[in-house]
Amino acid sequence: MKAAIIGGTGYGSIELVRLINKHPNLEIGSVVSNSQAGVNFSDVYPHLSDVVVQPLETFNANRLSEENDIVFLATPSGVSSKLVPQLLDKGIKCIDLSGDFRLRSAEEYETWYQHSSPEEKYLKQAVYGLSEIYKEEIKGSTLIANPGCYPTATTLGLLPIMKSKLADENSIIIDAKSGVSGAGRGVSLTSHYSEMNENFKAYKLGKHQHIPEIEQVLTDESGKRTTVTFTTHLVPMTRGIMCTMYVKLKEKISTQKVIDLYKQFYQENHFIRVRPEGNIPATKEVMGSNFCDIGLHVDERTNLLTVISVIDNLVKGAAGQAIQNANLMNGWEEETGLTDIPMYP
Repeated sequence: MKAAIIGGTGYGSIELVRLINKHPNLEIGSVVSNSQAGVNFSDVYPHLSDVVVQPLETFNANRLSEENDIVFLATPSGVSSKLVPQLLDKGIKCIDLSGDFRLRSAEEYETWYQHSSPEEKYLKQAVYGLSEIYKEEIKGSTLIANPGCYPTATTLGLLPIMKSKLADENSIIIDAKSGVSGAGRGVSLTSHYSEMNENFKAYKLGKHQHIPEIEQVLTDESGKRTTVTFTTHLVPMTRGIMCTMYVKLKEKISTQKVIDLYKQFYQENHFIRVRPEGNIPATKEVMGSNFCDIGLHVDERTNLLTVISVIDNLVKGAAGQAIQNANLMNGWEEETGLTDIPMYP
């Protein structure tokens, strides 16, 4: 099956190239970058000179649908909402890595993303691609809204305790930290070496666009309106996300019983690894992989649960989950092409 990539020069795109290149059922078809059309991909990324040999293309829905079977859109928010309808009309499956189709409410999308909303019918058509939670819905879909990196780590870390009814749904505090690749490849003060080296800073307090996405999933799955306090930080590393989450428990329960609950919840999910008591995951322990590792601790004094969830933001938080969703959409084994163990050190 040929796969097109739109937004071909971003970090998410080159991670897609890496994963598709070793996937037994996928091969790289078209690579689209309107800003660098006609440029050889190897001129942008020399390390891929023997992987993608064709020049970058401009977007053309007719050509893409004739030459490819599935399209991954790794575009900035506000772009894919204009392209996806053209592709769906041509009968081609779409997996969107931007945030354009994640929120069901058009009004909420415009408030948080500051763009015009996609048409409502496409918001309704899109399936939220949190692979471990919405497997059956993903299998029959032609449009997947790939989750954001922070929401992936956060919701996977919180859903077992939220669905158990043991958590106070309005007590959740999320302390999230990401490497600078999460800011994209564009040059800005955010990712400037002198600004980030030996530095650690919070950003977008109370207004991060992933807040409504997290709350939407937690509300859907817990059955109760859920709000979160969500604070994001940039740390001076390239890859990785760690979300440290604090949840007030409604009754006394031991750390081991919470671990047992999480293991049972994720027992059929290869990419979720729940650590034993006293074993707390680190970002380097999932780097380059599609794993989400979860550590848990209940403070007996405060009856507060701490959840540590770590992922590689470019793999499980973006391209890897997109491939996982492509596997589900096409009836392939979920782990196909994603069996790499983490890179260490």
